[in-house]
Amino acid sequence: MAYCANCGTEWKVKDIWKLGVSKDGKNCPSCDARQYVSFNNGGFLMGLGYVSGTIGLLLIVLFPYYIRLSNQKDKELYGE
Repeated sequence: MAYCANCGTEWKVKDIWKLGVSKDGKNCPSCDARQYVSFNNGGFLMGLGYVSGTIGLLLIVLFPYYIRLSNQKDKELYGE
């Protein structure tokens, strides 16, 4: 599961899904620090999702368990 990079609070699956579709990040429910999705540890897994629909569906289901949160916006991910 994902934890806040600032205070270490574990995020709920519902909040992680909201963060996953948000381009501007989301505030931590505990410390209010802005968090963004970071695929530094599992980015290669997300790339495999494009190759196979089955793997893609599996990655969507497991998304909340494989992401890490970051205090900074990933410029490559958000196209900046």
